[in-house]
Amino acid sequence: MNPVITAQSLTMHFRRCDALRGVDLSIEPGTVFALLGENGAGKTTLIRILTGYQKPTRGSCRVCDLDPTRDPRGVRRQIGYVSDSPALYDWMTVAQIGGFTASFYDDAYRRNFIDSIAKYDIRPDQKIRSLSKGQRAKVALSLAVAHDPTLLIMDEPTSGLDPKVRRSFLESMIDRAATGRTVFLASHQISEVERVADTVGIMHQGRVCLVAPLSELRESFSEVVIDVEDPLRTMPPLPSPAVVLSEETEGRQREWIVRNLTPEMIQAIRELPGVIDVRHRVATLEEVFIACTSGSLSAETAEVAT
Repeated sequence: MNPVITAQSLTMHFRRCDALRGVDLSIEPGTVFALLGENGAGKTTLIRILTGYQKPTRGSCRVCDLDPTRDPRGVRRQIGYVSDSPALYDWMTVAQIGGFTASFYDDAYRRNFIDSIAKYDIRPDQKIRSLSKGQRAKVALSLAVAHDPTLLIMDEPTSGLDPKVRRSFLESMIDRAATGRTVFLASHQISEVERVADTVGIMHQGRVCLVAPLSELRESFSEVVIDVEDPLRTMPPLPSPAVVLSEETEGRQREWIVRNLTPEMIQAIRELPGVIDVRHRVATLEEVFIACTSGSLSAETAEVAT
């Protein structure tokens, strides 16, 4: 099967900034893909291009085998979208907003929407203005999935929601992936990503600097702490395929986040002159994220795993 999303060298230049700087991406069907990034990293700009609301300065992309720059309506018929602050008409009832949206889809849409809000204990006769933020989020999710889209795109969907509502959102992502649908989640909530994602991408300053399955991230990144006699002494570089993502020095202690570290490399470090002790453990996703977004990950070491 073709990837649900592909992007090649996507670049977006605004008057005073480069929001995207050559994004390459490929997302397989039936997965939950989570894009982690700080505020301002370019996540929302990328989503606007993928959904056909923004034309890139350069590069190309395909979503559900369609080009969003040439057929934006076709793309939007194939996807569902939930933002961090969904725009709903406050004067409508829940049933009315479902009926309004149903006019764009087939006959099954209205029934699916009513079934979905019932699952969330939301009455059709409730006014949108009377709903809590969590209830509004559930209505927005129900609107987004009632036509059973091939791809569900969620941009910081759980921002400001209570833990119970957040949990229901996360469960809905897993359920959709289990049926062969694809979820694209843009977030900066690392704990959420760890609970639901199959594949994780890390975005920093308009670039996707790392993409890898979550299982690989948990296995191939290590934190290494080295105690040395002389803090000014230069350490030799690690051999390939190891990549040092970040390095911090405090007194006589050096801390690395390293990808593709091997036991042989650990032993070689221990045998270096002036090394007192070496400790290592599996790095957390939060530590990998901080290493990738701290500015110490250069273009040369930003190796993308596919």
